[in-house]
Amino acid sequence: MKYTNRREALLLLEDGTLYRGFALGKTGTMGGELCFNTGMTGYQEIYTDPSYYGQIIVNTTSHIGNYGTVSSDQESSKVKISGLVCNYFSQIYSRNTAEQSLQEYLERSGIVGIHGVDTRQIVKHIRDRGAMNAIISSEILDEAELTVRLRQVPPMDGLELSSEVSTKVPYVLGAEDTDLRIAVLDLGIKKSILNNFTARGGQFKVFPAHTTFREMENWKPSGYFISNGPGDPAAMPYAIQTVRDILAADKPVFGICLGHQLLAQASGISTFKMHNGHRGLNHPVKNLITGKGEITSQNHGFGVNGDAVRDSANVQVTHLNLNDNSVEGIRRKDKLAFSVQYHPESSPGPHDSRYLFDQFIRMIREERPAFQETASYKLS
Repeated sequence: MKYTNRREALLLLEDGTLYRGFALGKTGTMGGELCFNTGMTGYQEIYTDPSYYGQIIVNTTSHIGNYGTVSSDQESSKVKISGLVCNYFSQIYSRNTAEQSLQEYLERSGIVGIHGVDTRQIVKHIRDRGAMNAIISSEILDEAELTVRLRQVPPMDGLELSSEVSTKVPYVLGAEDTDLRIAVLDLGIKKSILNNFTARGGQFKVFPAHTTFREMENWKPSGYFISNGPGDPAAMPYAIQTVRDILAADKPVFGICLGHQLLAQASGISTFKMHNGHRGLNHPVKNLITGKGEITSQNHGFGVNGDAVRDSANVQVTHLNLNDNSVEGIRRKDKLAFSVQYHPESSPGPHDSRYLFDQFIRMIREERPAFQETASYKLS
């Protein structure tokens, strides 16, 4: 392999494991939780996904940067990851429509990274030891000094981050002349989710993370969507209370990823920090209602307590991960409320699960008795 950039860089893990490689992106030092993504494509979407805020990403695919970057691939207004680790980093790209190289893109975004390291070994290490904090530096090459800096990086467990990536002011998308109005609680929403909604008609008002149910209800929405986002759901009492209030008012609600975890919390179901999480475009999930399998895109480091769901009188598991039997979807038996842990918008990635957007809109439009008697979501 030929690397055009030979500036040395270090990657130091919380357990003391050290990797030496070469710098990419901006010269600097950055820490965060180290996790890996198994997607074979879509690196720009990964880096701009707000759910990755505060994390260092290890890309498992060997070549990163080979198709450059383009603004239409953004999932948010800017890069959200804390740092990047990859094997072979290409500063040239082959896509004719690319606007700039990944190196230029990351450098302008202030992202520190390292390449030329054995990512397969790193992934095996954190797969076995679990997700942990790490620090990358292309300016501090002293291990002792880096160790001191690494101790200052806060753990993801107990960290509230959604308020840092959420919109600061409400905004409206979609059709104006419609009776379908959906309030969106932005905890770090991806553009692909909003695109999937607006493509189906309706008007959508996106609210900041700390917006209360009463404030959103003033807009008189037909239903509520709780978005994806970063951080620990148990550290978000304000959002848990908002979801409780939505449920208490008997309003239709749909949650994705963090929104799924918050629906669980609001329903008395606990969440937990996973050993290393699920991140990639290739996770198999079974829909327990229809019996069908789905290949899904995922990005989460926290999960819903499966035993607590099964012991609940009002919450039912609707989807299971076929790799580890973790909970991938739930619904309330007594409310018009459901959620999934994975990402049905998946851009790029499989489209197997986009029916969930249609299901939510159908749930809003149909009367409660009619919806509850449909074959796909009949109440037991």
